Amino acid sequence: MSPPDTSNSTSEDEGGENDPSAFFNGSMGLHSPGFHSDITKHLGVQIILITAYSLIILLGVVGNALVIYMIIRYKNMRTVTNFFIANLALADLLVNTLCLPFTLIYTLLDEWKFGAVLCHMVPFAQALSVHVSILTMTVIALERYRCIVFHLNRRLTWRSSFLIMGFTWTVSAILAAPLAIFREYRNEEIPSIDLRLSVCSEKWPHGTGRDGVIYSLTMFLLQYIIPLAIISYAYICIWVKLKNHISPCTRNDSVNRRKKTTKMLALVVVVFASCWLPFHVFQLASDLDLVLRFKEYKLIYTLFHIVAMCSTFINPLLYGWMNKNYRNGFLMVFRCEDKPESFHAEGSFKTRSVRGVALNGRKDGPTAV
Repeated sequence: MSPPDTSNSTSEDEGGENDPSAFFNGSMGLHSPGFHSDITKHLGVQIILITAYSLIILLGVVGNALVIYMIIRYKNMRTVTNFFIANLALADLLVNTLCLPFTLIYTLLDEWKFGAVLCHMVPFAQALSVHVSILTMTVIALERYRCIVFHLNRRLTWRSSFLIMGFTWTVSAILAAPLAIFREYRNEEIPSIDLRLSVCSEKWPHGTGRDGVIYSLTMFLLQYIIPLAIISYAYICIWVKLKNHISPCTRNDSVNRRKKTTKMLALVVVVFASCWLPFHVFQLASDLDLVLRFKEYKLIYTLFHIVAMCSTFINPLLYGWMNKNYRNGFLMVFRCEDKPESFHAEGSFKTRSVRGVALNGRKDGPTAV
């Protein structure tokens, strides 16, 4: 999840090319194209990269901060599902503020300017946030599966939701810890051009890349394949249940709201999966030394990283597009208005008990879904 480790010394196994100047010479010192041929050093490319990262940071900070603000500010928005959405927004906000600026500068300068502490903390923070995001999406999918597929009237309480969120952060911190522990901040000297550089790179035990490959494979399964399989199964079951649901005419509005909410949350997962798949595959291929010989390895890595980071600002756009409450809230903030009555059941994550209405033939009070 961290910036490309262009200083990685896997070149030791390639005929003894363990020259610190490999840091300047592209992809891990393997058939290096040379510093001056690094396309990321071209002014036009750097302007594009700065613009792309700056837009992601700006949109991510504004969008995710608005989501969190609305859920805190307006009582009608404080539902269990929205709390989990706020948890997603907090994780994305962490990436936008604590990771992306450092990643951009390191990519442009090819030197770590931020000291030893941040060398350990920045990769950890980014991995932590990604773990929190996917675990929270999994929790949302399972909770909706439990409520919709099995028609359970008992919903999660606020306290339970906060305990679950605390659990996701704890588990995520444990899974991300190796990226903070097995990290090295060092100075590299290049006598040929009389230059001294500060480098931040992975350093796994025993001085080999085998542990890094094992970690990458494990994270690919735990952070991507297994959660997405669980989420996909849950949403497919939910969709089938709602599609086949036969209800009285008076309940069509409630079923439609559930369909809209489920569609929105499923789309969030699809966006996350689509954005992160290229980066995961390329990172894994890098650890297996399958793509390090590419002349433009660094540029490809950076582009895939930008695509992955787009997921940090797309979610608020999806909420505003597909959910009337969020759309109204965003407009109110930009217009400096304060109209809590603009939040209504038709656009919220609240719905009535289908079973209660069907049995009692009357409208029950809203309960959070």
